[in-house]
This record gives sequence, C-alpha cells and structure tokens, in this order.
Amino acid sequence: MEDKSLVQCKKKSHVLNDILKRIFDITASFIGLVILSPVLILVSVLIKIDSKGPVFFKQTRVGRHEKPFEILKFRTMIVDAEKYGKQITVGKDKRITRVGHFLRKYKIDEFPQLFNVLVGDMSLVGPRPEVPKYTAYYNEKQRQIFEIRPGITDYASIKYRNENEILANSTDPEKVYIEEIMRDKLKINLEYVARRSLKEDIHIIFKTITKIIE
Repeated sequence: MEDKSLVQCKKKSHVLNDILKRIFDITASFIGLVILSPVLILVSVLIKIDSKGPVFFKQTRVGRHEKPFEILKFRTMIVDAEKYGKQITVGKDKRITRVGHFLRKYKIDEFPQLFNVLVGDMSLVGPRPEVPKYTAYYNEKQRQIFEIRPGITDYASIKYRNENEILANSTDPEKVYIEEIMRDKLKINLEYVARRSLKEDIHIIFKTITKIIE
C-alpha cells in the first residue's frame, strides 16, 4: 500500500514538473529567439556565402512517444552529406564546411532548435533525439526515454561533447557508437528521466553553457 502511494505521488510530481517545464520551455525559447535574432541572421548570411545549399538542415528524428519530427539545425555540412558518409560525424569530417566547423565547436548550429522547442517537438533539456536507424536498437527499457520530449542538451551531451574525436580514433566508428557511446548515453538519460525536475534542468543549462565557453 505504501509503495503504491509512493508511485502515485511520484507520478503526480512528474506531471506537475512536466507542466512547469513546458511553460519554462515556451518562455525561454521565445525570449532566446528574440535575443539571438541578430546572430541567427548573421549566421544565415555566412552559411550562404560559404557554400551552396540551404541555410537550414532538416532531419527526421524520433521524439516523445516515438513520434517522428523534423529537427532544425544550421547547415554545417555539404548538401546531401549523408549520401557520402554515415549519419554520425567522425573527427574532422571532410563533409563539414569551413563555417560549419566554427558553428559546431560553439554549438551555434543548435540554435534553430529553439523553434523545435517553441512548437513542442523538443525541450531545452532532455535526451538528444536520435535518427530512426539508431532507435531501432533500443530495448524496451531504453525506450522509456520516449516518455518525455527530447532536448537540446543533457548530461550525456555534456559528457560526450568531444564525441567526434572519440569516434575518429576507432577503426569502426559506427559500431563503437552503437555498442558503447549510445548505450552509455541511454543509461545517463534514463537516470535523468527518473529524477527529472525543473531545478535539474536549469542546472544542466548552466553546466552546458560553462562547458561551451571553457
């Protein structure tokens, strides 16, 4: 009886947290887009000058309740890059443009995802959304991360901020990603899902900013 009561209390806490989280996401993403609008315009111009192709890169990712959506990023690679390589980026990938290297280093390419947050496809904080190809490897327990919206940043992203370099030192980058990195990311994300709170989200946001400017 006590255990059942505890579970119900935890569920209510998560429901309340998710409501507050969504309010925070809408407010923060709207303010962020307004403040960053000059940067978004400047980056758009630089991308067009640097290489042929669209300003934005769109890709199908798996979101909350396993619903697919189109993630939005600044384009940092050549057009149709996936036709010339894997869906993961390794080291100094030749498909990355000159401006793209700078945008990736300071995570500026992620800024357009504030639109994804505003419309409800994503959250500021949550497990990074994967492509269907890799979510197909998830087991039943790992699929629990689909209980919440994916995010722009999370603990796993902070830990593996140099993921490209790690994969570059591997003879089989995709195998290492699926069997080691992705598995560890999912473990970290499941822990976040279980204890998530708005306070935790704010902590992750500040930790992310700190790591970027180091």
